[in-house]
Amino acid sequence: MRGEKKRRLFWRKRENERIEELTEYLEKVNTGSGGVLFSTGEDAFSKLQDEIYKTVTELYQTRAEARRARSLFAENLSNIAHQLKTPITAISLSTQMMCEEPAAAHLEQIQKQLARLTYLEEALLLLSRIDAGALSFCRKRLDVFTLLMLAADNLQELFLAADVSVHIPESAEAVIYADLDWTMEAVMNILKNCMEHMPRGGSVYCSYEQNPLYTQIKIWDTGAGFAKEDIPHLFERFYRGQNAKSGGIGIGLSLAKALIEGQNGTITAGNLAGGGACFEIHFYCH
Repeated sequence: MRGEKKRRLFWRKRENERIEELTEYLEKVNTGSGGVLFSTGEDAFSKLQDEIYKTVTELYQTRAEARRARSLFAENLSNIAHQLKTPITAISLSTQMMCEEPAAAHLEQIQKQLARLTYLEEALLLLSRIDAGALSFCRKRLDVFTLLMLAADNLQELFLAADVSVHIPESAEAVIYADLDWTMEAVMNILKNCMEHMPRGGSVYCSYEQNPLYTQIKIWDTGAGFAKEDIPHLFERFYRGQNAKSGGIGIGLSLAKALIEGQNGTITAGNLAGGGACFEIHFYCH
């Protein structure tokens, strides 16, 4: 009987120690000092310990993600405020100058800045819909050559004004399953990026090919290419590279990336060995 009583006392003491251990761990978590909950072997509390640790780990991850989202929101808000300030200031100055001396140039400047504000508003609304998962894609079978031609046709006036040519040779048939309008928007932003970073007389080239895994689209130009330090940041929102022209917003490539990735695709960018920027898009079959 004494041996049985001793065993009961031992296990009761052991249970109390385990309860105190788990309670102390949860108290540390509540004060932000919780660490790894080490395993103490197999006993009646092992499953409870595992579930507590998994729950705490998930809570840490959720808190870290919330902090990251809050930081990103604050950064985006600051960038948006900066982007809005420039055209609003220009419109205000042009309005004052028109009051003093009416001229067509002032009106033209106001119209230009209003167009910039409109584009910024539309781009930000689109990005917010993508971030919220509220943008639906009507994915259908698209011929890649047709997609590229439509995108280039929509930019024809801009390319003519910039004296930049576009070359899209027709190759073997290649198809993707994507939303025509949104994919064309992504391609147009890439084409415009190439155009805006080239001197007059430059060229933009497109090619495409298909294999059992994905359809590849390449777009490259004859410009100077990206500055080495810019390459890791090319698809960040509001990022403007060293050679960016004045008046840009720095949102076109991030928008293109979001639209492509939302349709089971990827996009990368870099420099060609002989010079010039190059974008490579993959739309995966599955």
